[in-house]
Amino acid sequence: MKYSQKILSQTVTQLCLAKGIDHIVISPGSRNAPLILGFTEEKAFESFSVVDERCAAFFALGMAQQKNAAVALVCSSGSALLNYYPAIAEAFYSDIPLVVISADRPAHLIDVGDGQTIRQEGVYANHILYSANCKEGEKHQHFNELEINTALNTAIERKGPVHINVPFSEPLYEVVNEPTIKSQNIPYSLNSDPFNGNTDAFLTHWNTAKRKMILVGVLPPNSVEQEFIDRLGADESVIVLTETTSNLHHPNFFPAIDQLIAPLSKEELEDLQPDVLVTFGGMVISKKIKAFLRTYTPKAHYHIDEKREMDTFFVLSQHFSININSFYNLLLIDNQLVKSNYRNNWLHVKNTRLRLHESYVNSIEYSDFKVFSLVFNSLPENVQLQLANSATVRYAQLFDLDESLAVFCNRGTSGIDGSTSTAIGAAYVSASPTVLITGDLSFFYDSNALWNQYIPKNFRIIIVNNSGGGIFRILPGKNDSDNFATYFETKHDLTAEQLAKMYDFEYESATNESTLHAVLGSFYKDAEAPKILEIFTPSEVNDRVLLDYFKSISGGG
Repeated sequence: MKYSQKILSQTVTQLCLAKGIDHIVISPGSRNAPLILGFTEEKAFESFSVVDERCAAFFALGMAQQKNAAVALVCSSGSALLNYYPAIAEAFYSDIPLVVISADRPAHLIDVGDGQTIRQEGVYANHILYSANCKEGEKHQHFNELEINTALNTAIERKGPVHINVPFSEPLYEVVNEPTIKSQNIPYSLNSDPFNGNTDAFLTHWNTAKRKMILVGVLPPNSVEQEFIDRLGADESVIVLTETTSNLHHPNFFPAIDQLIAPLSKEELEDLQPDVLVTFGGMVISKKIKAFLRTYTPKAHYHIDEKREMDTFFVLSQHFSININSFYNLLLIDNQLVKSNYRNNWLHVKNTRLRLHESYVNSIEYSDFKVFSLVFNSLPENVQLQLANSATVRYAQLFDLDESLAVFCNRGTSGIDGSTSTAIGAAYVSASPTVLITGDLSFFYDSNALWNQYIPKNFRIIIVNNSGGGIFRILPGKNDSDNFATYFETKHDLTAEQLAKMYDFEYESATNESTLHAVLGSFYKDAEAPKILEIFTPSEVNDRVLLDYFKSISGGG
C-alpha cells in the first residue's frame, strides 16, 4: 500500500477515516494529487471520479442526503472549487453534511501570476459552517490537526458543509510505503444537553387556543414518531398542513396546501387564520401559505428547529432549539385538549376540493397538469422520488402522493442547477429504486450529471418537456412578446434522445395521453440500463389549464 509523502495529505485522510467519512467524490487535477493518492490507495474509502465539479458536488450531496452522514469532495486548485458553490449553498440551507477538501498553491504563489490560482481561503464565507485553512510544513502539524478535526466534527455534529483548504508545493506525486505521522483524532460529541427553554407561554397558548395550525416544511421520511402524528391527527383544534417534501401522512392532515387555500374568499381566509402557529422542518415551498400567514398573522408563532430561528412570517414569538420529537414529549406532559370545530370544518373543505380536483383532472385536455397526474399515479410503491425544482415540485404540491414514497427535492436554495446529479448520488446509495421527475430546463442545465459511471440500472428519469420555462407563463404581468419567449420562457426545440444514446440510457418518449399510458406500463420494469422517458407537452395549453384549475376547485369552499 502506498501513501502520499505529503504529511498534510496523510493527516486529512487519516482523520476522515477515523471519523467514518468513507465516501469520497474526486474531480481530477494535479494539485490535488496527494489527496487522490491518499484516498484511492486506502481500501476503506469508496472513491468516485466525477469530472465536472458542479455535478460532483451535487452527486456527493445526494449521497449525504440519503446516508445522513458526511461525504467528502476533493478538487484541484483554482476555479475548480468555485464550481462546488451551488451545492455548498444547498447543503448549508438543507442541513446536509459535506466536507469540501480543496488543494491549493502555497501561500507565496497566490496573487503573483501563477496559473490556476485564486484566493481560496474563506471562499465560501457566507455559506459554510467552518473553514479550516491549513498550512504546509511539519512545524504546522498541531495547528493543522486541530483545524481539520474541528472542520470534520462540525460537519458531523451540526449537519452542514465545511471547507478544508490544503496547500501543496511540488513535487506532488511522491509516495511512501508507510505513513510518516499518526494524526490525533479528537472525537466529536453530539450535544445532548437537556432542553432548558421556557415553554410556559407556549403551553398557555396551546392549551387554550381553539385554532392551532402546524405547518411542516422539508423533512426526511420517518422523522416524526407515529405516536405524535396520531395525536395531532386526532386533535380537533389542530390542522396540520404538510407539503410534498414533508414526508408526513395522516388522513386528517392537509397535504395539498395550495389546493386548499388558493380559492378562499376573504371571509374564509379569516376563518382559517390560526390563533397559534407551530412550524418545523426545512424550507416551505408554497408561496400561497406564506402570503396567507403574512397577511392573516397568528397571535403567536413558535418555530422548532435545532439550528435555525426562522421568522418566516415576521411574527415569531419563540424559537425552540430542540428536536421535534423531544419537543412533543415536552408538550404531552401538560397537553390539554380543547373543544373546537376548526379541524372538522376544514376537513369538509378539503374533501370538497378533492372531489373537484378529481373531476377537473378527468376532464382536462393533454397538458402538463394531465401528465403530472398520470405520472404520479403510475409510480410504484416504495420508490425514492427525487423532484426537480420550479414547475415540477410545484405541480407535485397539488397532489396527495402515495405515503410509501420517500420524496426529496433541493429546496435549500430551490435552484434547478443540480437536480439530476443529486438524484444520481441518492440513487447510488439508496436501497430503493429511484425516480427523478424533472423539467426540460432543469434536465438540460445539469446534463453533465449523466457523465457518471455510478448510475444504477434501476434509475429512472422522467422529463416533462414543454419546450422552455413554462412556469414563467403564469407569472403576473407576463406578456407574449419575443423578449418574453427568449429571455424568460427561453423557448427551445431540444430533446434528450441523443444524450440518452451518448450515455447508454434506454430512451422512450410520449407526445399524447395514449402513448404516455402505453409507455408508463413498462417504464419501471427491470432493464439492463437506466431509462429516460421524455414527455412532450403543448406549452400554449399548459398555463391556461393550470390557471383554470384554481377556478374549478373554488366551488363549495
